[in-house]
Amino acid sequence: MASITASGADPEAFVRTRNGHQEMDLLVSGAHCAVCISRIETAMREFSGVSNARLNLSTGRLSLSWTGASSQAHDMVRRLGEIGYPATPFEPETGADAGSQEEKRLLRAMAVAAFASANVMMFSIPVWAGADMDEQTRQWFHWLSALIVLPTVAYSGRPFFTSAWAALKTRHVNMDVPISLGVLLACGLSIYEMLVGSGHTYFDAAAMLLFFLLIGRWLDSRLRAKAGAAARRLAAMQAASANRLDATGQVKSIPAREVQPGDLLLIAAGEKVPVDAEIESGNSQLDAALVTGETRPVEAKPGTQIFSGMVNLEAPLRVRATAKRDDSLLAEITRLVEAGEQSRSRYVKLADHAARVYVPVVHSLAALTLVGWLLAGAEPRIAIINAIAVLIITCPCALGLAVPAVQVVASGRLYKSGVLVKSGDALERLAEADAAAFDKTGTLTIGKPQLTNRAAIADEDFELAATLARTSHHPLSRAIADLAGMGTAAHQVSEIPGGGLQAEIDGEDVRLGSARWLGVDARGDAASEVWLQRGDNAPVRFVFADQERPGAAEAVADVEALGLPAQMLSGDRREAVDAMARRLGMTDWSAELKPAEKISALEAAKTDGRHVLMVGDGLNDAPALASAHVSMSLASATDISQAAADFVIQRDRLDAIRETIEIARKARRRVLENFGLAALYNMIAVPLAVFGFVTPLVAAIAMSASSLLVTLNALRLAR
Repeated sequence: MASITASGADPEAFVRTRNGHQEMDLLVSGAHCAVCISRIETAMREFSGVSNARLNLSTGRLSLSWTGASSQAHDMVRRLGEIGYPATPFEPETGADAGSQEEKRLLRAMAVAAFASANVMMFSIPVWAGADMDEQTRQWFHWLSALIVLPTVAYSGRPFFTSAWAALKTRHVNMDVPISLGVLLACGLSIYEMLVGSGHTYFDAAAMLLFFLLIGRWLDSRLRAKAGAAARRLAAMQAASANRLDATGQVKSIPAREVQPGDLLLIAAGEKVPVDAEIESGNSQLDAALVTGETRPVEAKPGTQIFSGMVNLEAPLRVRATAKRDDSLLAEITRLVEAGEQSRSRYVKLADHAARVYVPVVHSLAALTLVGWLLAGAEPRIAIINAIAVLIITCPCALGLAVPAVQVVASGRLYKSGVLVKSGDALERLAEADAAAFDKTGTLTIGKPQLTNRAAIADEDFELAATLARTSHHPLSRAIADLAGMGTAAHQVSEIPGGGLQAEIDGEDVRLGSARWLGVDARGDAASEVWLQRGDNAPVRFVFADQERPGAAEAVADVEALGLPAQMLSGDRREAVDAMARRLGMTDWSAELKPAEKISALEAAKTDGRHVLMVGDGLNDAPALASAHVSMSLASATDISQAAADFVIQRDRLDAIRETIEIARKARRRVLENFGLAALYNMIAVPLAVFGFVTPLVAAIAMSASSLLVTLNALRLAR
């Protein structure tokens, strides 16, 4: 019988055939670390014919490609379920956000654990304090504690238990294994102690441990969901419609995913280009910021190749589709962003490095303690209590808090400085950065055309141009209108495709547009310009340029002073990039780069052993921001770039880059100090537990004290 996915869907229905290969995208649940990625991809590559198996941890998207029968999809889904990672078809347009569902489950589990932790203390504190109570009352308190905590452990412990069980089934261990063992053994020992009436139970320790660890797991889930937002938003952008012309010339609106190469499309002024195409008829200007990052409009005429995501600014165009939506430039950018996020998700955090050593050492110590006491002739109860004391006193609570505590404090301090931290391990990666790459337009510059010769234009001519410019959405018109501010707008303005604006004002014909349209002999330079002509008067030239952002030169100097050599990666023209590099004192720059070429530059730096900090703002920067070792964007950046970046700088203050790097480096030092404190604590506490000098109750108190110690050390960062 054919298997179906966790959602009840037949996976074979979602298999695509391309170039002789079968392809399928699945949404995988339960993966939360680099080890999970390795296990999932290894399991998929065990199938014959599999040429590609890549999991994006941020989005949960598993991309598979293989040669052979499409029915193999059933076996792949079944295998994922067997190793503890149930899968459903990945449908970005209609599917629910799995990350959001995971957050809700963790939040509910955390709320239940918090409720239990608060209420069980009412019964634990009197017992701890040695209050004057008879044995029957003490037993009632133990039973009430059990009634509160045991259902809580069964519900709130599921995220750890399921993960630990999935790891053990495949003969692996992860950080959730000792957590689960510690919680279950503490509860089991408490039940035993309660039944035999010895008076020592540890229900409160189990509930509080789950509560604190669920806080860290929930925060990690939220940060991973934000890290994957860029690819999800790009996928949503592809769900556009297109106007297709049939053989009779009739226009029909269809979903962009139905466009086929060779289809004739009509793109009205103001519309986005839905797929890659070539212009067959019409003249206009396009906003090509998606490809180049440059706000200067580009000429569009028959034979011009245009790309999905560009915006038609002036006049209708008839275009011939050259690619399907899934093969368009926007789809390629989406894949580049996802690939970058996937690469970043493989980053092994400091806590993961520690966990690889921690887990086998702790298990071995507990097992040796149990065996040693039994060989020494101790009762099984005593041997088990001492082994549990080892597990509890070495519980990964302090290790688990060592990094999150520092991240929370550092993120709070950066937030006060106007910097949002969007990725859980961003501070660690920023501390490792040893090179910097800047986009030009919108990052080192304002990102909008600015009128540069206002002083040479008479006030009367400027205001006349503004009355026309206020009626247009063209970037150069908006530059004039924004500088002029609120005011009157001309009536009955005609917008001439490829020309400009025309209206009759006070009985005179007034035109604002290109030199070619007005018959003016242009200067022959590369400057952006428009001309104003009133009646038979001499035309007046308006010159525009993208101005350097305040603090740009200082920001470049700051990162270089911190040991990060700076380079500029721009999609703009060589002349413009060269001029900006000279003003900023940068000798390393590249121009006319497409999104994939920016990634290639970053990959080349990575091959040379560099950890690059990328700073950008445009949609075309999103793949580079996702692929870089660590990245920043400005608050004025596109939503996609903000989603792809690890840090978002509010108020567009470039001077915040230096402060963020310095805090990240301090945070790394605090994390290493916390690991040192945790190691020192274990060196002292573990021998005491092994030789029976520590009861599980004392171990629970010591464990809490170690957690408090690393938290206080993290708070030093807030000063």
